[in-house]
Amino acid sequence: MRNVDLMAAPVPGVSTTPGIDAVVVRKVSKSFGEAHALRSCSFAARSGEVHAIVGENGSGKSTLAKLLAGVLHPDAGTIEVNGKRPTSPHAARAMGIAVVFQEILVAEGATVLDNLFVGDDGLFRARLSSRKKQVQAQELLTRLVGTPVDLDVPVNELPLNTRQWIVIARALLSHPRVIVFDESTAALDHSSAERFFDVMRQLRADGVCVLLVSHRIHELTTICDRATVLSDGVDVGTLTGTEITEVRLLELMRGESRPTAVGPSAREARAVGDKALAVSGLKLTPYAAPIDLTVSAGEIVGLAGLEGHGQVEFMQTITGFREPVAGEVTVTSRGIRHVIDSARAAERANMAYIPGDRKVEGIFPNLSVFENFGVALYRRTARAGVINRQRVKRMFSQQVQNLSIRMGHTDAPINSLSGGNQQKLVVGRALAAAPLVLALNDPTRGVDIGAKYDIYALLHSLATAGKVVLFLSNEIEEFLGLCDRVFVFRSQTVFRTLAASEITSDAVLAAMFGYTNLQGLGDAQH
Repeated sequence: MRNVDLMAAPVPGVSTTPGIDAVVVRKVSKSFGEAHALRSCSFAARSGEVHAIVGENGSGKSTLAKLLAGVLHPDAGTIEVNGKRPTSPHAARAMGIAVVFQEILVAEGATVLDNLFVGDDGLFRARLSSRKKQVQAQELLTRLVGTPVDLDVPVNELPLNTRQWIVIARALLSHPRVIVFDESTAALDHSSAERFFDVMRQLRADGVCVLLVSHRIHELTTICDRATVLSDGVDVGTLTGTEITEVRLLELMRGESRPTAVGPSAREARAVGDKALAVSGLKLTPYAAPIDLTVSAGEIVGLAGLEGHGQVEFMQTITGFREPVAGEVTVTSRGIRHVIDSARAAERANMAYIPGDRKVEGIFPNLSVFENFGVALYRRTARAGVINRQRVKRMFSQQVQNLSIRMGHTDAPINSLSGGNQQKLVVGRALAAAPLVLALNDPTRGVDIGAKYDIYALLHSLATAGKVVLFLSNEIEEFLGLCDRVFVFRSQTVFRTLAASEITSDAVLAAMFGYTNLQGLGDAQH
């Protein structure tokens, strides 16, 4: 990444002197009806630093990003970038501000190239020739993604990981002097996140002010110079360097600290029951090795792997959303053996699936908050074809309380919630069905640090109650102290199964790259 020319066209009149305040937020307030997103919020971020913005879901982080982008305007207070105010998206762009929003904003049917340069050309002439666009796009995307990307492919045909890189590349191609990454690594796997860190390091070295909104502790402690914490829209403190720790962040966010995970003692207290899920001779692709495994009631099993190595396809297959090349998946519930060959069969077997792409697979953007929750539960609660709305409302209230979902009116559009609260609603909807087997595809993506532990505790309680929990995550640290086993995928099959005592960050990482230990990985890299 060191030789990617991200800063080839600096914005005239914009300072890049390290240590100079590039972004100054003074007593900014912003409300949406009765909901106060920001309340007299103040902080400053410098050129040549990575400055994190941290807080619970609904604390105002994404609102702040939209104010910087000129999409929203403050009700009170001021935002200045190098002494100027971003009064519109056009003005923000001219000032050298780029924002990668939390939702992956792409034109699904348009090509990769068109998505990268959307809005770049003038009304009557293009800023760059078609040839120059192709050269710049291919060089940057190849370095970001790690492999060449077909620029003529419609974006909707690409995996979530690659779509995220396209949005990041689009921002970098504008040669920003201030860039905001709002949960930009949420859809990236481990190796992609490492390349993203290299991008931020280069931007910092070039004097760019990088604002990073993230809930991943590893990112905050690895890359950030300072971190400003928001709570209920108010800035409650700025941490520097070694002060940025999980305990201090939680203390500022919630006034409390929590353990790193549920903990081995909690895991060991769970009793493992009878075999509930069985996979026999399952082939995800014609040339992949078959998968044979069983999971018992009371187990939490992690699914890990680099992007595209089969863990997502495995989860979709066992829940009936994807047809295997060969093999069989069965669930034994109350003594009855169910063959899972469709999503309907999975529902009958009392399985629930939480998808990884919330925007595309998880929510109905035209429905309200409550209808998004209830739509999957109406059939389960109906008697003689009559929907029991009161029962669904009780289930809704319970999950809102369990997951601390922040929202306004239940009839408000689902998009009125922050991304993290949308994610918690999707998780709560699945939990409300009281499934025997719960398959979660990266359920904490975009969810704040405190809420992650709420979800971990819920998963532990489900396993303790004899449920099967399959937990796919792009954050290796989430497996530690929570999972009884981890299946590490490589080349569309299970490369290695780690028992509880073997689950470490090093062991998972080595297996993801095809080695049985980290020493083998280190030797290969040298």
